[in-house]
Amino acid sequence: MTAKMQWSLILLFLCCFIDCQLYQFHYINENKTWTEAQQYCREKHTDLVTVTNMKDMKRLINISAGVEFNIGLFRDTWRWSDGSSFSFRHWNKNFNDQIINSGQCAMTKFDGEGRWTNVSCDNKKPFICYDDKLILIKEAMNWEDALYYCRGHHHTDLISGTKQLQDEEVKKLMNSTSDHTYIGLFRDTWRWSDGSSFSFRHWNPNKVILIKENKTWEDALYYCRDHHHDLVTITNMDDQRWIQEKVKEASTDYVWLGLRYTCTLDFWFWVSDEVVRYKNWALDGQMDDCDMSGAMETGGEHQWKKKRDTEKFNFICSKN
Repeated sequence: MTAKMQWSLILLFLCCFIDCQLYQFHYINENKTWTEAQQYCREKHTDLVTVTNMKDMKRLINISAGVEFNIGLFRDTWRWSDGSSFSFRHWNKNFNDQIINSGQCAMTKFDGEGRWTNVSCDNKKPFICYDDKLILIKEAMNWEDALYYCRGHHHTDLISGTKQLQDEEVKKLMNSTSDHTYIGLFRDTWRWSDGSSFSFRHWNPNKVILIKENKTWEDALYYCRDHHHDLVTITNMDDQRWIQEKVKEASTDYVWLGLRYTCTLDFWFWVSDEVVRYKNWALDGQMDDCDMSGAMETGGEHQWKKKRDTEKFNFICSKN
């Protein structure tokens, strides 16, 4: 499901006949947000469509005639951006975990009493980073930009986890700003609107391809440009999650990305000309040096590390 899937929507209607279930798909040619579509479906039918097999998928493709549409798939599990365990909860009394908002990335922020509430990730707020101490950044950013800032300015991450949030230093920092403040809590993991288990997957297969050949970074770049489009670019967390699933099939410990360091200008860049905003460097992974390019771990946390251009790894090409 992407932001582009706003042109139309598919509804799911469930009829039961004795011991069998017959699913009827209803195409609704109205432009609605994901939340509006879900509400419409639940009021007039059963729910937004759930896809459980390829037979369902083919029926939907035939009905939609190539038009993009909303389905009942959304991210639902709360987690900390630095990987801390999410067991302690401190939501405010108005928090409702059942409300789904397509314009909301399910991020959280402090309220005035130190409790949390979920807001749209597009809202611009100050935020708290941490490394060996807590740092309040008063410049308002959306949640994703705040995360990039914390990870890219020699801090570790957005403030995350019970121990950090209960620190007395947090209260002192909060007293220095009148605005709500972002923390590193966000909603992740896909599930269906009707509660079905998300086991069947049918993501767009045309985005990237893993090449299981060992090449230097430069040879990998030329291969991708000759046979596909380019070495892959990662611009957000969704890209990262999709690509890290692909790299699990690699035969090397790392795979090359389209990430390159320039000594002359002293910065990292994507060969596709995208600005390096989203970052997923390992703590020891971004030491600036000449003749270095970026690679992703094929195991563990799938973080990025700088590697000598002459090393040979599998690599990921983009197709379009």
